Amino acid sequence: MTQRRWFGLIIASCVLCLACAAPRPAALKWVKLGERTVNHALDRDEIAVTVKEGTFRQIRFEVKRRQVTFRDVKVHYANGDVQDVELRRQIPAGGQTRVIDLEGKDRVISKVVFWYNTSRVRGRRAVVELWGQR
Repeated sequence: MTQRRWFGLIIASCVLCLACAAPRPAALKWVKLGERTVNHALDRDEIAVTVKEGTFRQIRFEVKRRQVTFRDVKVHYANGDVQDVELRRQIPAGGQTRVIDLEGKDRVISKVVFWYNTSRVRGRRAVVELWGQR
């Protein structure tokens, strides 16, 4: 092999090594936007999100302590728009809803209103957490 060819192989190897060692973009992180301890029965609650939280592309709910059946969700944006999300799902304690894509580009959320019901069994009430992804 010629010296020129060896030099080319060394350069190509170095480039390949650097490409493999380059830091990967950080995985998108979920940010907790708020939570509500919900009542036993059919009810409505809302979680306020302040502008300082920033913009988001997706949201999801996580359920703690007791099962919750979601009936409807409305996402209210800072510019006055409202996105109606059909979410008719029973989520067990420790579970989470599907990821909900927000309409439009990155959106500033002012509040999320949700209708739900839980069983009337005595004991601890369910906790619903709202999470957002930038």
